[in-house]
Amino acid sequence: MREQLTKSDVEKIQEEITHRKLVVRQEAIEAVKEARAQGDLSENFEYYAAKRFKNQNESRIRYLEKMLRTAAIVSDQSREDEIGINNTVELYFEDDDEVETYRLVTSIRGNSMKGLISIESPLGKAIKGHKEGDRVHVQVNEKAGYDVIVRKIIKTEDDSQDSIRGF
Repeated sequence: MREQLTKSDVEKIQEEITHRKLVVRQEAIEAVKEARAQGDLSENFEYYAAKRFKNQNESRIRYLEKMLRTAAIVSDQSREDEIGINNTVELYFEDDDEVETYRLVTSIRGNSMKGLISIESPLGKAIKGHKEGDRVHVQVNEKAGYDVIVRKIIKTEDDSQDSIRGF
């Protein structure tokens, strides 16, 4: 499945790739050189730790580059009266008699602990495109679901403070 990214997501991923190639890669190479200079590699923990760090960085670079090559670019624009990517919504959960606030984001930014709900999650899929006052059924799986009522939509223009997982 192709990752859905906004233009802002792509820019942040490109920044991370550049940082990892120009800064982290050089630090990792230096750490390996220093550890290798300490002598016997068969019992040199620092050497193996430095090599592992270098390999993890290279793996992350390859992962991000592949993500960019295969990603589907989605618009974060939506009509003024409907829920779209980067919008904050206030939802009333009927079963729990509670109101909760979430922000709809792409899957790489999703973090439910911070109130960032992915557009690919059951809740995100269900509420995207709906308007204030709509009752929306969220189907969690074949047997379970629940209803929410959209109380308020807050348009969010600036996502520069959002982080991409791993950076």
